[in-house]
Amino acid sequence: MAQENAVFWVETLQAVTTTSASKCSLSKACPVDHYALHIWSGTANVVGPKICFNGKIIMSHVLNNVGPGLNIVVVNGENGVVEKSGCLNMISGNPGDILAYLKEIKPGMIVLVASFDDVIPKMTNEMREIFVGMGSTLIGSVKRRDGWVFAGGAGTKIKSLFEKQAVNNGETNIYGGWPGIVEVSGCFPRTLTD
Repeated sequence: MAQENAVFWVETLQAVTTTSASKCSLSKACPVDHYALHIWSGTANVVGPKICFNGKIIMSHVLNNVGPGLNIVVVNGENGVVEKSGCLNMISGNPGDILAYLKEIKPGMIVLVASFDDVIPKMTNEMREIFVGMGSTLIGSVKRRDGWVFAGGAGTKIKSLFEKQAVNNGETNIYGGWPGIVEVSGCFPRTLTD
């Protein structure tokens, strides 16, 4: 499909083996059975989002690989390998192509999402349900120009701890007709189970 168409911290009393350094701007290193992540939404329709996974920036405005709509990184949950990344253009994209892309995400994959510009014009209830199946509890309330970031697991149906929404509200917006940036970060479990 062409691009144009288309804080969970482990704190225990026991010693936890960690990686040697923190990644993705986290204040602490993650345990070895977790991946570091940091996801920032875009700012209005001007500055694109950024997605960092396990110490590497995968998508960003600077890398020039983001676009309007849903910016998605799909990662193998077992080994941390990025399987694919791209932008689902929710403004001018083909809804059939967007839905097909989402349906191709296999169970066991970690899905990282950052909004940019507007995600609603091509959004369908079926698309929303796919994100609910990945653990989203906010996608049903995301409306025009809202900011949204999310990390979940395909096929898990476990409520994600990595999700935030910035509501478009004329009285509280920071950038005129747009809310401020929204972000999530933390340590995501390597293996997801029901």
